[in-house]
Amino acid sequence: MFRIVSSGDSLLRAFAALNIGRQTVPLCSAARALHFTSSHKPAKEENSDRTLLQPVVPTLCNVRQTSFFNKLPAEQIWKGVISVSNAGKKRGRGKGSGRITAKDLNRGQVIGYGKANMVWPGLSAPVIRGRELVQQQKLPEDKEREAKLRRIRDEMVNFKRLKLSPLERGWSGSKMPGRSIGPPDAIGEDEFVGFDTKCLELKAVVNMKGNHGRKRRVSAMVVTGNGNGLAGFGFGKAIEGRAALRQAKNRAGQKLMHFDLCNGHTVFHDFHCQFGATKLFVERKPEGFGLKCHRAIRTVCEVLGIKDLRAKCEGSTNVQHVVKAFFIGLLQQKDHQKIAEEKGLHVVEFRPENMNFPKVVASPTVCRTEEQLENNEILDFTQYCMDGKIQLQKKKFPPFYTKFRSWDIYQKKQEYLRNQDKVRLRMMAETGEVRSFLTEKYPECRMGPGAKDE
Repeated sequence: MFRIVSSGDSLLRAFAALNIGRQTVPLCSAARALHFTSSHKPAKEENSDRTLLQPVVPTLCNVRQTSFFNKLPAEQIWKGVISVSNAGKKRGRGKGSGRITAKDLNRGQVIGYGKANMVWPGLSAPVIRGRELVQQQKLPEDKEREAKLRRIRDEMVNFKRLKLSPLERGWSGSKMPGRSIGPPDAIGEDEFVGFDTKCLELKAVVNMKGNHGRKRRVSAMVVTGNGNGLAGFGFGKAIEGRAALRQAKNRAGQKLMHFDLCNGHTVFHDFHCQFGATKLFVERKPEGFGLKCHRAIRTVCEVLGIKDLRAKCEGSTNVQHVVKAFFIGLLQQKDHQKIAEEKGLHVVEFRPENMNFPKVVASPTVCRTEEQLENNEILDFTQYCMDGKIQLQKKKFPPFYTKFRSWDIYQKKQEYLRNQDKVRLRMMAETGEVRSFLTEKYPECRMGPGAKDE
């Protein structure tokens, strides 16, 4: 069936309605071929006219013109990537979703400028420049275009990882625990000059309410000190982290405690302290040893002014329990003069750097004699200060090479060194005599005056 049309546009619409393909026949000639007049034409002419239009079977192609990405707007697509459902939030999911933000992928791209760097009159350039007509022209390819677009998209992210200098970092990169937050706020006219506050703990806590459900807040624990024996710790809780840190810092400044330091760099003696399931064994160390302890204890020592210390933590390593146990131990420690008065004896110090020569560091007002001492009285300074507690030590086995014959040969070659002055002094201080590895096997070879013959 054919339709009689009067113009080229109507002819195109007729082709679309009949699903008939167009041959490479000029539109004007096809229109004239289909234009019938009221006069009768022979059958031959009608057949010749029909041969101008050959029906073509249309090609079927299953193409889905819509997809997930062109159905939804960009905001909803980004929301599916960066958001978390309410049920997921209740289960603790998506804690880092706030760091991911939507990006405007059209940013940096201008209509008329693309991978092919060309001059398009009327699009990327004016049609007429002065009195000259601008011609289409291909420019050299911009190799840095993709890198510039990627840089612009990366700058759109709102979350930027905090970059700190190595001295300002905390225990773990840019996280708050271990970082300094400045001195406490002034109370009236009193200012905290020379004080520094460091964060020990910053965590999110949730409390279940009957009316409002889960109530989330931030809990903070800090310690402040002036580096000269004055320090205190405090807690704070608020909706925001900054408010919790400020509250904890000011509370720590109101609960300061003073501790005496031995020679301005360490504690007076070894001590044992405990809080809950946390046990601490603190050892006094000489100058230059450094701080070898739990990171929370190290932070407390830095604000307190202790420079040389070793601490062994047993049991629970909860930060709050560790800090409280350490403060309890510092409060319970005694200076040398107080220990001398309690025992009624002299406190004598032996140090390897002084060749183990005795040095009296404290003396009582009234010293007891040897006859006044009890049989079961503790005279060891460390055992007396540790209150009978012993630190758990890992059993040390002798090295494997001590069983070899080559080790005995090495010992015999090193035997002549036993008479050197420093070795002689060390042996006299440790064992009371100058001895070698053969002393126990051959006791008749001991040095010193032999037994007198009667």
